Amino acid sequence: MGQAVTDNREMNRFELAVGSQTVFADYRRNGRTLVISYVEAPPSLRGTGAAGRLMAGVVETARTEGLKIVPLCGYAAMWIRRNRHDDLLA
Repeated sequence: MGQAVTDNREMNRFELAVGSQTVFADYRRNGRTLVISYVEAPPSLRGTGAAGRLMAGVVETARTEGLKIVPLCGYAAMWIRRNRHDDLLA
């Protein structure tokens, strides 16, 4: 993968740095649930797979921490289903 997805707890978002730009997923933790409210990629990174790499890191974090995911963001919901991580859905 190259870059690592980081959990910026101060800003409540997961981040993936790609060059000088950042793809991010805003979240809130609610007990053992991770609510993903929004995924954003800068326009120049759209279509490059950067948001998918970010989501792979979010899913890995959720599995490691034993969390379920509530994807309020349409992209996050679609990515989780398309990549067959339905078992993580709350």
